Amino acid sequence: MSCRFFSQFAIFATYRFKNMKIIKYPNQSEYKAILSRPTQDISVIEERVAPILKRVKEEGDIAIRDFALKFDNVALDNFTVNISEIQNAESLLTEDLKTAIKQAYANIYKFHEAQKSVPEKIETIAGVTCWRKSVGIDKVGLYIPGGTAPLFSTVLMLGIPAQIAGCREVVLCTPSNHPAIYFAASLCGISKVFRIGGSQAIAAMAYGTETIPQVYKIFGPGNQYVTAAKMLVNKEGIAIDMPAGPSEVAVYADETAKPAFVAADLLSQAEHGIDSQVLLVSTSETVVEAVNQELSSQLAVLPRAEFAAKALENSQALVVENQEIALEILNQYAAEHLIMSIENAEEVSEKIYNAGSIFLGNYTPESAGDYASGTNHTLPTNGYARAYSGVSLDSFTKKITVQNITQAGIQNLGKTIIEMATAESLEAHANAVRVRLANN
Repeated sequence: MSCRFFSQFAIFATYRFKNMKIIKYPNQSEYKAILSRPTQDISVIEERVAPILKRVKEEGDIAIRDFALKFDNVALDNFTVNISEIQNAESLLTEDLKTAIKQAYANIYKFHEAQKSVPEKIETIAGVTCWRKSVGIDKVGLYIPGGTAPLFSTVLMLGIPAQIAGCREVVLCTPSNHPAIYFAASLCGISKVFRIGGSQAIAAMAYGTETIPQVYKIFGPGNQYVTAAKMLVNKEGIAIDMPAGPSEVAVYADETAKPAFVAADLLSQAEHGIDSQVLLVSTSETVVEAVNQELSSQLAVLPRAEFAAKALENSQALVVENQEIALEILNQYAAEHLIMSIENAEEVSEKIYNAGSIFLGNYTPESAGDYASGTNHTLPTNGYARAYSGVSLDSFTKKITVQNITQAGIQNLGKTIIEMATAESLEAHANAVRVRLANN
């Protein structure tokens, strides 16, 4: 009797195989538990972060220095990165890396510049013209994690749309001093760089200190403490891009998938850190088993194998009966990155309505979006893709509506306004129209 038959009676097999849990034919009632993220209780994290925010708000630079010593064991006399250090960073990089960063810059710039929109004036009624204009947010803050990897690619992902949007002041905070980060910042025209990290960096940009300017919106990924800090300052009126936490990827694979490619994609996210999560969904037991074998062999030669192995312990592979169930699970999971290594991937992707970014076919690795294809890699995680979009040019702009009404226009629209304002008992609103009609 096959597992396919047993699944109808809520029986499913779960076992450990090559570090990744395999769950065969789960029932719908088990999806929520299976798809849960390995995150800590947000209330506990917020309790730890809130005092840090408070101290930075009240004490400014002194608090920043104290936290750098306490959390990072770094004595910061001056955490402002000198402009000459930013400008000289290029000389510390190999020609190949500089060429790669410049190519990525060009592709990301091209994709985001195409998102510009020309204001379209709409005459809603004769003599009444309305439109919207896009304006870059005056002051934005970019957070670039340091942690175990220098994420200079994130500088491009955030700095380029800020540059195109015309943001007047861009502040970058990062605990890393990697020259590639400074080189990327230079390409994006960013000169205000501060060598601080963690939730204290978020607080510094939110409230401002003696050294670090206050900003109106904060961008950038980070660990759960950085995410909690962003969400807490958001409650105080500081805008944020999204609650972007630990990286995650879901791969949907059928018999046409190449197991070596799928395993490589899963590991590319698992190596981010032990709190990352990967998910494999397939209609083929054979594919899942082949992917697990590849995971074992590829993991063995990775420099960050320890991180990836621990992340895999929080991850699972699901074998499901058909594509309809696979899509239901993937939409419920709402992955940050969704790779569709299946036949007719583009057609099937139209049925995906919850995902941060989608990668189609066997030759579209998630790492292409992370670095150089042109799309933005700052994406919603932890299920937030159900309601949030990834970062785009629009993230760095605000839309201002404009209207222009002629004398004829107020005649045409006036009666409607007066009638509605009077019905709401707002006579001053109605009078603002009456005085104009009386002087026409």
